[in-house]
Amino acid sequence: MPRNKDLKRLVRARMRKTGEAYTTARAHVIIKKPREATLSKAVAEVLRATEAPRAVPRAAKESVDYAAIAGMSDAKLKAKTGCTWERWVYALDRRGAAKMSHREIATLVNEKYKVGGWWSQTVTVGYERIKGLRARGQRRDGTYEASKSRTFSVPVTTLFDAWADASVRRRWLNGETVKIRTATTPKSMRLDWTDKSIIAVGFAAKSKSKSSVAVQHTKLPDRETAEHLKQYWSDRLDALGEVLSGRQGRGART
Repeated sequence: MPRNKDLKRLVRARMRKTGEAYTTARAHVIIKKPREATLSKAVAEVLRATEAPRAVPRAAKESVDYAAIAGMSDAKLKAKTGCTWERWVYALDRRGAAKMSHREIATLVNEKYKVGGWWSQTVTVGYERIKGLRARGQRRDGTYEASKSRTFSVPVTTLFDAWADASVRRRWLNGETVKIRTATTPKSMRLDWTDKSIIAVGFAAKSKSKSSVAVQHTKLPDRETAEHLKQYWSDRLDALGEVLSGRQGRGART
């Protein structure tokens, strides 16, 4: 005899198929008295026919390289957040993240799943790329950005001053004129570029004598401009390293 839960499912399935009343349909199901193995197969078939479609099989998922689309390996992401890209996509999809703003997704990852600020942004951007909400180097508003970072063997205050002091800045920016919008010593800075795009700069102390800078040039019109400026900032950080150390090659590229 089928368990009560399974019996009800079989009865309701027969009712939908034949139009019989519950009592009549139940009698027909009980009369059949299928063996346990047959019953399990029948229940599975009924559930497949009457329940919502199941998730895409693993074999189909494996044809999509989430890590390549997101721009970071599964191994590194799992080491820092505890999950691979496939697990993050599954978890965020269940929360309806594909319809959320960038800020809402990042807040969800940070608060619900307790992932730190930088890594919550990494998960959010990777998820958006996987879902087709943005391309590599593109923001959700359709504009592009160019990012570059570098570590130097100088204290963070020295590194910050090389950006804050206009006379020093002109030396390694090759004469380009920028306007500082906001600055928090020695942590961050926002600058206006000559074409009205925005440069966000973050500084971090690695030790008393080592520090890093991360440059994010935003509000760019297209991928070509972003690629050009990525190379530009690589060259300018080379020049900054020369100004800071007096010799080439002290900066560790990223």
